[in-house]
Amino acid sequence: MTKSLDRDPPRGDTAERPPRPRHRAAPPPPPAPAATGWGLPLAVLITGMFMSVLDLSIVNVAIPSIRRDLGASIDSVQWISTAYSLTEGVMVPASAWLGARFGLKRLYVALIVLFTIASLLCALSTGLSGLIGFRILQAIPGGVLPVTCMTILFRIVPREKLGAAMGMYGLGIVVAPGIGPTLGGYLVEHTNWRVIFLINVPVGILGAIAAAIWLTKFPAEKSKPFDYIGFGCIATSLFSLLLALEEGDHWGWSDYRTVMLFLAAAVFMALFIVVELHVEHPVLDIRVFKYWPYVNSLLLISAMSIGLFAVLFYIPSFLQDAQGWTPLNTGLTLLPQAVAMALLMPFAGLLYDKIGARWPAAIGLALVGSGILLLSRINVDITRGELILGMVVMATGMALGMM
Repeated sequence: MTKSLDRDPPRGDTAERPPRPRHRAAPPPPPAPAATGWGLPLAVLITGMFMSVLDLSIVNVAIPSIRRDLGASIDSVQWISTAYSLTEGVMVPASAWLGARFGLKRLYVALIVLFTIASLLCALSTGLSGLIGFRILQAIPGGVLPVTCMTILFRIVPREKLGAAMGMYGLGIVVAPGIGPTLGGYLVEHTNWRVIFLINVPVGILGAIAAAIWLTKFPAEKSKPFDYIGFGCIATSLFSLLLALEEGDHWGWSDYRTVMLFLAAAVFMALFIVVELHVEHPVLDIRVFKYWPYVNSLLLISAMSIGLFAVLFYIPSFLQDAQGWTPLNTGLTLLPQAVAMALLMPFAGLLYDKIGARWPAAIGLALVGSGILLLSRINVDITRGELILGMVVMATGMALGMM
């Protein structure tokens, strides 16, 4: 009996063949967003994004007061904004991996908590070095929040409601920079510059609690490794590029430091592309740039964002330094563009749902260009009405085009 078991099996048709290996079943697709129940989670996302974007513009109005209070020079105090921008830009590429690794809900709550703690530390700073350090800490969640919020939004909102949801969400992105100078000007004029950071604390606490209650929990993907080499390359490239753009005007565009930074940005960007095309789990899948509609929308949003933030950073300084306006008066001049965007963003979202994005985007881009052209005439003799007209025209284009 035992010998028969040791014999080779017969080769005929009736022979028992070994079982075929079973293929692993494909993972189930993510559940479709529910048609109802996304209003409160969307409000939570708007709150977090509003707080993050508001901080960018509200600090700008307070820079002169911070400089006087801390006894800092004009060049050194600019690092309050520069350090934030550099850190924020470096953190963006890691956003997708962090969301997959820790889960979107858990990451969002952690980002709001960290942003709140960093804001409190900024308010308690007694020196410029400490304030810059805490601004860097604040920029870490500030850089990850936009990608995290957008990812959650696309997961919770049904496709047919996406335009309306984006219109409401856009309020937190484009209205906050318009309200920031007014609010910041009022707080600096009537209280203290530290209050502009303290106002984030109660909002952050309530936002974290609301997120823990109402945001949908998304499972983490712990098996995906982090692309350290790719992240190092893109982080170095972005840091070099942003620093060159920040300091190039001060150093000189032909200065060796500026040239070396631009060269480093180009070299590390090339290395990043090579690395991302060969690793199994890239930190950024650059193959999406083969999809022209994505590239087109990215270029459109980039052009509009450059115009928006150039105005928000340049005009407050110009009005206070060149024309001697108070912080509150400066903020009130920027307020009409925020009102225009607040009124038009929901309408633009509904328009997107009805006719698509092509015509609103084209008209919006034309209006943004017209607004920037009007603002290019800015000088010490420009009137408040001329300024407001240019900014409102640009804001109308922003509301239409960013959908």
